[in-house]
Formats: sequence, structure tokens, C-alpha cells
Amino acid sequence: MQEAAVVRRTAKDVLEDVEPERLHDRIVSRLDESPMRAGVLTVQCARAVLERRGTGGTRPVFERPDDPLADEIARRAVGAQLIYEGLRLTRSLSQDPPWLSGRKEAGDLDVLIADILVARGFHLLARTEAADEAVATVQAFGRDQTVRRETDDPLLDHNLEADVYELATVAGTTAVGGQPSPSLREYAGSLARKARTNGGTAEPETDQLARLVSVDSAPGDGVRTSADH
Repeated sequence: MQEAAVVRRTAKDVLEDVEPERLHDRIVSRLDESPMRAGVLTVQCARAVLERRGTGGTRPVFERPDDPLADEIARRAVGAQLIYEGLRLTRSLSQDPPWLSGRKEAGDLDVLIADILVARGFHLLARTEAADEAVATVQAFGRDQTVRRETDDPLLDHNLEADVYELATVAGTTAVGGQPSPSLREYAGSLARKARTNGGTAEPETDQLARLVSVDSAPGDGVRTSADH
């Protein structure tokens, strides 16, 4: 999928300065194995707003990679994806602690990787309209995992994907001056549920996204980037 390639390439650029090399290579390997679904949904939500306005479709992201708007969409997509990758890794470490099976070094490295991924994701979204949603996503994850340890309820694990998909709708639509309608958020949650039941695959319908985005604001209204401070 072309969107996934854009998100993956941008993610690697964002993390290019991570050192030492072994740590960087481990992160890149993780990104190579990820389908980038949260990032792809972010891009598709931005594209849906543009399509509703009749101002671009796929062109701002794929045909004009030097366009500042294209870069902003891609970076927001990476922000959502990195937060998910970091929290997903944290969830895995919590449920299968490597330190209990003699894999202390690998476990310590993965903890550091999870921290880096979440921190970089926050940095990309910090000065955007998706900042509060990113904070809420991480806070909800912390609460869910605390209750998970106390109750051993595996269903709580599923909330992460739904929350991250909602984060993607906020990050994507607001990148081009739109808004995620309540119906779009609900649709994002349904995609997360379908992904779980379909073995991890659930592709959003482009027409459905275009119908559900809110385009009340003018193009560019309220768009904030990390440079706007």
C-alpha cells in the first residue's frame, strides 16, 4: 500500500538520529514489520477531507512530496503510528516479561525502544490539534493495563487499537482544517474491532471516510504544526 510506504519512510527519517546503531537498527526492523495501519488511517482521513472539498485527493501526499502540507500530513501520521508502536510494545512486555525468561538484555532494550517511540510520537503531535487526544490515548492505556493486571481481563487489551484509530482520525482530519465527526470516531472504533476479528486486517472505505469527516472549517483553518511556536 502506497500510504504505508510513505508513513514508514517518514518514520525512519524521524528516527534517523537514534543512537547507538544497534538500537536504531532494532527500531527500523520493528517499523519494517509493521503494516502502519494507524498512520495509513491518518493519511486517509486527511485525504477524505480534501476529497470532500474537491481540493486534492491523493495528490498532496503522493505527487508533491515537497509540499509542506504533504509533509505535515505524513508527520502527523507518523506521530500516531509511533505512539501505537510504543504502547503496543509496552503491552507485550507487560504480558510476557522477558526478564522472567532470561532475556533481560533484550527486555531492557525494548523498554528503551518503547519510550523512544512514544516520545517521538508525542513530539510530532505536540503542537497540533491532536495533542490532547494523544495524551488521552496514553492515559487510557495506562488505566486499562492497570486494571488488566488486577482483573486479568484480556478484553481490555483491545481498547488500545480503538483509541489509536480515533487518534488517527483527529490527527488526519485536523491536518487539513477538518474535524473528526462523532460518527467518524465510531467508525474508527469499528475498524479496530473488525481488525481483531479478521486477524489484523480491516481496510477503511474511502467513500465512507469522505461521508463522515467534518469540513466546516475553511482549508488551513486552525492547522498548527511544530513550527508554530
